Amino acid sequence: MELDRLPVRQALISVHDKTGVVDFCRRLASCGVGLISSGGTAAMLASAGIEVTSVSDLTGAPEMLGGRVKTLHPRIHGSILARPTDPEHRQDLEKEGIEPIELVVSNLYPFEQDPSIEQIDIGGVALTRAAAKNHEFVGIVVDPAQYDPVATEIEAGGLLASTRLDLARTAFFRTAAYDAAIVGWFERSERLPERLVVALEKTDSLRYGENPHQEASVYSEIGTSPWWKSARVVQGKELSFNNLADAEAALRLVDTIEEPAAVIIKHLNPCGVAVGADLETAFARAWDCDPVSAFGGVVGLNRPLTSALAGALGERFVEVVVASKVESVEGIKAAVRVLEAAKPHGSDLDLHRIEDGFLVQRRDEAPGEFTTVSDRQPENWEDLWLAWLVATHTKSNAAAIVRDGAAVGIGAGDQSRVGAVAKAVRQAGDRANGAVAASDAFFPFADGIEALAQAGVIAVVAPGGSRNDGLVVEAANRLGIALVRASLRHFRH
Repeated sequence: MELDRLPVRQALISVHDKTGVVDFCRRLASCGVGLISSGGTAAMLASAGIEVTSVSDLTGAPEMLGGRVKTLHPRIHGSILARPTDPEHRQDLEKEGIEPIELVVSNLYPFEQDPSIEQIDIGGVALTRAAAKNHEFVGIVVDPAQYDPVATEIEAGGLLASTRLDLARTAFFRTAAYDAAIVGWFERSERLPERLVVALEKTDSLRYGENPHQEASVYSEIGTSPWWKSARVVQGKELSFNNLADAEAALRLVDTIEEPAAVIIKHLNPCGVAVGADLETAFARAWDCDPVSAFGGVVGLNRPLTSALAGALGERFVEVVVASKVESVEGIKAAVRVLEAAKPHGSDLDLHRIEDGFLVQRRDEAPGEFTTVSDRQPENWEDLWLAWLVATHTKSNAAAIVRDGAAVGIGAGDQSRVGAVAKAVRQAGDRANGAVAASDAFFPFADGIEALAQAGVIAVVAPGGSRNDGLVVEAANRLGIALVRASLRHFRH
């Protein structure tokens, strides 16, 4: 029968990270807890005047193989795995003269920070799993952050059953995450590994998911520091599921542009993108692309947020502003979330959930190369490049129209290519005259090129791959517009 509160009489301390361990052990010793330790930890405790029994003295076996074998011994694991309520277990303990250990403190070699064969912990993992398995009668501590609450409970008379269960959960997750890092290291040479283990920990609970009836949290991979986890929240309400998703989309697009740029994202799609001599100009031009959609959008900036731009932002309704640096928020409404964040820099594995599995691909970050295939040569490569970047960051089917460094029409998420073009043309209106355009994938027919030319577009960039590529080139030549072939397609779902 499980004890609601477990008195701790013996504790095994076997830690690589010795942060706070002396003070923790001093508190345990003051409660009459007998301490067992090995190697450098035992020496540290002894030098601090804390009475400690070495593992070697307890087992009668010296440390071996340069420290590879220390705690792997029946007297240690018998102490941890024994169930005191089991008569057979008690008989075995008495026969071997083994006293139970009620607390194990074990953190592992830092494999995640320094991956190598010698950093793969064996004894520490074995101790951790043994204690977690027998959590009915043993507490397991794997993180210095747990020292204070655990010591406080022991000082109050012992570890609660609920605490021991929580400690075991944390411990098993720690060993699972540790093994995931090791598997990833062994599979590191594979572009798409045969085995993929992803260990995630909850970073924060969110107000709700995409809709109010959906529960949601945000998780990060163990050992990583994604932009959103390290971002400085300058002001505003807590971030929501949609806020985070759109902020990442804004960062990933704006980071591809070298000139001072502003992007506005709505439901993962850009609804405004522009460059300018300064961010105030870029933001004003980005907003003008589609003011209706920009209302309540997420703004991404690739230069510092200045007081001048903060004032302009304060005149608009936006949900989030994310910038490489924030110098001022004066004028921005207090509820608006303002983040200072580094560029996204994490793993390039892209996972999409399907039932009981994932579709996994490498993140699409290679824009490709351009080749002119029409008789007419393009006159504004900068605008073509910007249109291409916008199209590749827009949900498929996608089309983008750009003029003088600003998107003036964006067609996103249409089921047909000509439908995406029609949306972009309709949004651009007269601004399409003299503009350039991009399509994220090939034109299956000439109708898309014809619609752009009729609107006044003078150059188009798109991938090839259709059996009608020749007809599309013929149409471009007939209509007198430049057609540039991109080497890569960029579907986005």
